[in-house]
Formats: sequence, C-alpha cells, structure tokens
Amino acid sequence: NSSSVNEFILLGLSENQGVQKIFFVVFLLFYTLTVAGNLLIVLTVTSSRDLNSPMYFFLCHLSFVDVCYSSVTAPQMISGFLLENNTISFAGCMGQLFGLHFFGCTEIFILTAMAFDRYAAICRPLRYPALMSRCLCGRMLGGSWAGGFLHSALQTLPTALLPFCGPNKVSHYFCDVRPLLRLACADTRAAGIAAVANSGVISLSCFLILVSSYVVILASLRGQKAAVWRKALSTCGSHMVVVMLFFGPCTFVYLRPSLEPSEDRSVAVFYTLIAPMLNPLIYTLRNREVKGAMRKLCRR
Repeated sequence: NSSSVNEFILLGLSENQGVQKIFFVVFLLFYTLTVAGNLLIVLTVTSSRDLNSPMYFFLCHLSFVDVCYSSVTAPQMISGFLLENNTISFAGCMGQLFGLHFFGCTEIFILTAMAFDRYAAICRPLRYPALMSRCLCGRMLGGSWAGGFLHSALQTLPTALLPFCGPNKVSHYFCDVRPLLRLACADTRAAGIAAVANSGVISLSCFLILVSSYVVILASLRGQKAAVWRKALSTCGSHMVVVMLFFGPCTFVYLRPSLEPSEDRSVAVFYTLIAPMLNPLIYTLRNREVKGAMRKLCRR
C-alpha cells in the first residue's frame, strides 16, 4: 500500500467525557449480554437431542455469527471510551472492515435460509423432510459463509488499495467503507457507488426475498383454523422481529445518500450491537422447546 497513513483515529460516538463514561458502562453490559446470550443458545442447541431440526441448526450458527459480528466492533468501541485517542493500525482497520462485512453478510444469508426453512415447514409440510435434508442445510450454510467472504473481499480490497496520505480521523466508532472513502486522497465516487451497490443491493434484495416468503406463508394459511395460524405465527414471529431489527437500520445506512456521519454512527449501534443482543431473547421468549432445553442444560 502506497499510503503514508499507518494508523487511524476512531472518533467514536461522543467526544463528551461524561457521556463516554456512561456509554462505557452501557455498552460493556450490552456486549456481555450479547456474548453470554448467544453462547448459551449455541450450547443449548449443540447439547440437546430434541433441538435437531433445520430451524435450530440455523439458529445455532446465527448465534455463533452474532458473537463474532459484535466482537469485530464492540471491544474497540468500549475500550475507546476510556482512551483519549482511540487509534487503530491500518492493517487493524482493514481487518475490522473485512470482519464487519464478512459476518454481517453471512448473517443476512443465514436469515434468508431460515426464511426458506419456515416457508418449507408451513407451505410444504409433507415434503419438508425431503426438502430440508441435512445435505441441503449444509450447502445453504456453506453458501452463506462463502457469499459473506466474497462480499467482504469486494468491499475491503478496493478500499485497502486507495491512497491515504492526509487526514486520519475516522468519523465513526469502527472502520467502514463510507467514512474511509472520505479520507482517501483520490476521487472515490466510483468506489462509493460500488460499495453502496454491493452492500445496499444485498441487504435490499434479501429483505425483499424475506418479506415475499412471509407474504406467501400468510397467503397459504387462508381458511385454516386459528390453532394453525397461532402455530405458524409463533414460529415465524420471532424471525420477523429479528429481520426487522437487523435489516431496517442496515438498509437505511447503506442505501441512502451520504448525510451526517453522526446519523450513521447512531443507526449502526442497532445492527452491530443491539440486534445481536436481542436475538437470543427474541428466540427464547417465544419458543417453548428452546426454554425447555435451556432448563435441562442448567440442571445438568
């Protein structure tokens, strides 16, 4: 890299010392809950013989991805609240950019695979065991990880090759494409359009696939008894809430024209920390099987 900048300063969420101390306590608590809650889901699913359906297979991997995803940004942000200059090396910054998009995009694809699983379970119940075979689930999961890797490489490589020769203050609490493009000593309009097209199109197209799958599911339930509706909505409801929490802020940040950096920062907190923290709660509060398996695990 021809860059003369070998480290960046992350400006974080606030420059007010008093606010930073409050943020330190709040976000440390959020991150601890995120890691503990998601690892509990992973332990529960892997140790329970009852939770062996494709839904729990994907849920286990979603929780693992959530731990990795929040760990890319949260520790650096939390430690930054106690430091005067929250610096990150050039290599560390590019690693964070890669990790953020790798785990974020993998999560998007896993959520889409989970929607297909719910569609197959509700709309094709007789063919469900054949449709959602272990082999297909493995392929869908492998495709999610491969898709995340490809997306992230396409975001990180062009950014890493840009010349950075002047300002090094990143107006964010993590390294992302948009705040880094503002610092490059080159015309970055083409790179900016490519980045928005890549992240925005993936977020929006997967979101539209998810919404379409739920429209099909609800349409297939017309004329069914109330008990069938209740069962379908209980299995799909938690997934719909998680999708809204994750995709809403994500699509907002990556698809709109660049506005105030402070807006990007506050919205990013939702999809990097709050959504991964709430996922275990949402999936366990509405699911008797998971709650039962957790009780058994705690007794053991």
